[in-house]
Amino acid sequence: MRLTQGTFSFLPDLTDRQIRDQIQYCLDQGWALSVEYTDDPHPRNTYWEMYGNPMFDLRDATGVMAEVASCRTTFPGQYIKVNAFDATRGVESLKLSFIVNRPDREPGFGLSRQEAEGRHIRYAVHSYATDRPAGERYG
Repeated sequence: MRLTQGTFSFLPDLTDRQIRDQIQYCLDQGWALSVEYTDDPHPRNTYWEMYGNPMFDLRDATGVMAEVASCRTTFPGQYIKVNAFDATRGVESLKLSFIVNRPDREPGFGLSRQEAEGRHIRYAVHSYATDRPAGERYG
């Protein structure tokens, strides 16, 4: 199952050249960038681990690409994404987010159904990745 979160996730994986072009576009807009990673890609897991510090003053994509490469080397079997934040309104608001690395095997999600009071039915999404402890989820 292919994880589809963020911009471009329904497309084939971006090449490094395409990633660099997107990063340069973000920098040209004056947006700050950050790199994050996780081994729990549940849709409600919005707090991925930050890799390094946010990059506020960069003008060239080379610095961000170096951070992406370093994160890929450190966490090769995890999801890695780049986030772009716009501060023009005085608040860092997310403008763009896209995945730049995936594990070789994406275990996917399960949907569980639960009967509730009356005739109500509840559904929950469960990430198969979390069946194993953190650090052992992909490998």
